[in-house]
Amino acid sequence: MLKVGVLGAGHLGKIHIRLLKELEDVYDFVGFYDPNPEQAAQVAKEFNTKAFSSIEEIIEHVDVVDIVTPTLAHFDCASMALKASRHVFIEKPITETPEEAKTLMNLAHEANVKVQVGHVERFNPAFQAALPYLEKPMFIETHRLAQFNPRGCDVPVVLDLMIHDLDIILSVVKSSVRRVSASGVAVVSDTPDIANARIEFDNGAVANLTASRISLKNMRKSRFFQRDAYVSVDFLTKEMEVVTMTDVQGEPDPFDIVMDLGPGKPSKKIQFDKPDIQETNAIKEELRSFALAINENSTPAVTIEDGYAALSIAHQILEKLKFSGNLITENN
Repeated sequence: MLKVGVLGAGHLGKIHIRLLKELEDVYDFVGFYDPNPEQAAQVAKEFNTKAFSSIEEIIEHVDVVDIVTPTLAHFDCASMALKASRHVFIEKPITETPEEAKTLMNLAHEANVKVQVGHVERFNPAFQAALPYLEKPMFIETHRLAQFNPRGCDVPVVLDLMIHDLDIILSVVKSSVRRVSASGVAVVSDTPDIANARIEFDNGAVANLTASRISLKNMRKSRFFQRDAYVSVDFLTKEMEVVTMTDVQGEPDPFDIVMDLGPGKPSKKIQFDKPDIQETNAIKEELRSFALAINENSTPAVTIEDGYAALSIAHQILEKLKFSGNLITENN
């Protein structure tokens, strides 16, 4: 049984604490650390668990450190855990900068431990259901819109929201990034609250991403276009739809939907499929998968390298925003 402790007992940290306590078949939850004494006392009472007095103390008592602190603290917390040869689950974005993420990669390799990054949408049941249908998508369009919440304003919308879709896209498009362009607008905070990015890959694939934290409604939808198929994934409602086109063989059924492509070309039969999706808790599934990777000595579902790759593209987007005058910095 893996002894696990949580660093950070804010909104998301409390969710992790609750789920880790429920995963008693794979984890032995020993407690948490939060620097706010009042918060720590409240959470310890709420979950009937131990609040450790320091990061060093909790690291001594666990095999796995689950880091759910603000992003600015990720690097220091993970460094301490990795130097103590502890397995680390770390929320997204992995760190504040790609340079910090690279340092963590080196520490993880030296310690020979497992690290998984909390890109939770990989475990969204709608995306999991879509994976068997995704075959070399060449155009991807994503919209991740959220109503304003001050809790996410400590980082730009690119690192808060868009990075989810960056990770999804990089996991699907197996090609190097050739070019990144972006634009955005700061509306209520000091960094862009709405941003659009275009990513071009060496294999010709293109991804167009939009993220906003000042929307009137929530939306988390991705559309994947590939040869003879269109796959739509709604991460919010946990639904997915597949539209496929196949060559018509012989005389089509009168009830079939057929597309006539013109003289000399075979007609296409259009099929719509909306598979039933089993409801799961994505955070719980990612935490369970990490325990499995440790126990079986296998590669985590979302590796530290994956976290670094998504963060690197996110920072390229931020650089484009800064260059275009859309990113406000302390030096401006």
